[in-house]
Amino acid sequence: MAGVLAGCQPQDRTSSPTAMKTNEPSLAATNTPTVVKTDEEWRRLLTPEQYRVLREAGTERPFGPAYEEFKKQGTGTYVCGGCGVELFSSKEKFDSHCGWPSFYDPANAKNVTTRDDSTLGMKRTEVLCAQCGGHLGHVFKGEGYPTPTDQRYCINGVSLKFVPANETNKAKAGP
Repeated sequence: MAGVLAGCQPQDRTSSPTAMKTNEPSLAATNTPTVVKTDEEWRRLLTPEQYRVLREAGTERPFGPAYEEFKKQGTGTYVCGGCGVELFSSKEKFDSHCGWPSFYDPANAKNVTTRDDSTLGMKRTEVLCAQCGGHLGHVFKGEGYPTPTDQRYCINGVSLKFVPANETNKAKAGP
């Protein structure tokens, strides 16, 4: 159970991992969410697990159903499970074998923000949806994955909704 409580941990894949440094402002300081709902509205909109993760900064269990589904998904876009804004693209997803969906870069940086997180007695960088303030997961840097950014956005699968490429293209084309 301790692994679940600790959530997404930095993976020691190099001899000297470096801490994530970010120049991005915190959500609370400069990027007030534009999608604002009461707790009651969020509870009606989200499943209990989505509410726990997105609204209470919880962590889903590793290697769960959402992760298994993520591994099967093809080309498309990942949107926020709370507000539907675009967050990640399948082009930047990779299997880090950590038990949670992983991306090396957000698809649309204006919709993803970070802030320092020192909960559970460790220093991490929390990833949030810039539109609704929902907790998505954490980002780690310097773990040695063979990605262009050397970052791992470790994201809770229940905080995402997958939109297949053919549905994304239909939505952009309009009626």
